[in-house]
Amino acid sequence: MEIIHIVLGKANPDRLNGVNKVVYNMATEQKKAGKNVAVWGITKNPVHDYPERNFKTELFDTSKFPFFVSETLKKAVLNHRNAVFHLHGGWIPVFSALAKYFNKNQIKFVLTPHGAYNEVAMKRSSFTKKIYFNLFEKRLLKSAYKVHSIGKSEVNGLHNISPASTSFLLPYGFQYTHQLKKNTKNTDFTIGFVGRLDIHTKGLDLLLEAFYVFQKNEPDTRLWIIGEGEGQSFLENFIKEKKLTNVVLWGKKFGQEKDELLSKMHVFAHPSRNEGLPTAVLEAAAFGVPTIVTQATNVAEYVSDFQAGIAIEDNDVSSLLDAICRLFKIYKNQQTASFVTGAQKMLEQKFSWSVLVDQYDELYT
Repeated sequence: MEIIHIVLGKANPDRLNGVNKVVYNMATEQKKAGKNVAVWGITKNPVHDYPERNFKTELFDTSKFPFFVSETLKKAVLNHRNAVFHLHGGWIPVFSALAKYFNKNQIKFVLTPHGAYNEVAMKRSSFTKKIYFNLFEKRLLKSAYKVHSIGKSEVNGLHNISPASTSFLLPYGFQYTHQLKKNTKNTDFTIGFVGRLDIHTKGLDLLLEAFYVFQKNEPDTRLWIIGEGEGQSFLENFIKEKKLTNVVLWGKKFGQEKDELLSKMHVFAHPSRNEGLPTAVLEAAAFGVPTIVTQATNVAEYVSDFQAGIAIEDNDVSSLLDAICRLFKIYKNQQTASFVTGAQKMLEQKFSWSVLVDQYDELYT
């Protein structure tokens, strides 16, 4: 069986694009497991300027018209008509056009919307999405062999908009390779976040408000925010207005530099209002860092079951502040070892690619 992933971009893991990272990791692990896999990227810059990888990558130029599928891409599809095509992302016009082309030529494809259909995401630009859905997305979902959901919020969202679609629930895998380092923590109690600086979606307004209250009682504490995005100015203005001196905006960090910062954190907070499945939470867990997550992250159940951190029920400042205070007390009492053990077990039993990679075959067959 040949598997071809199609993504906007180049599946470059060194970009702040969660979908591209997931596709890179999925294809890498499928190739390691002996699968016949490739990645096709649709991009404005079809130059192979990404790190070395073990799978084949084909790049296709994007069009100024969003619903246009190039003849080059159409020809490539027909040359691999016996493959299973795996589309990544929701509300993407070119995917709607591709789905129509697949259907016309009786070519099988599956879809991973990466959080695009969960209930919170559907509320954003709801009127526009309703129109677009009836014109385009509905047909895409109807013709997809299966729709891969990565969390319960997406299963529910998909059921609401397309009850007849066949949903396949399975989380992403995570390559757990870190050896936990000792004595690498920051001197002061440090709360961290890694991700795109989208204030509302990522709940960064909640995090800043909660930390502002927390550090009044515990001044020798720090908040590190790693990432870039449109919310940069909001963060800078908040820090200035509240006269906070213990918040560091690190900007975007990758590879070893990011890992070093993660390993120094005492708590990782991800109070998102809308997610697919945040790999940054899993990266933090790989360093044994207790995590605070919301239900919207789709990892709350795992974090709770394995006691790898605290899952909060409500997306509000009070709940987040309470979780921070609880973990700070546990840290002061030197009782964090159970979180480290829980995080390791969670990754090994629920997110290890060695466990999941063959389960993905069920998505295609």
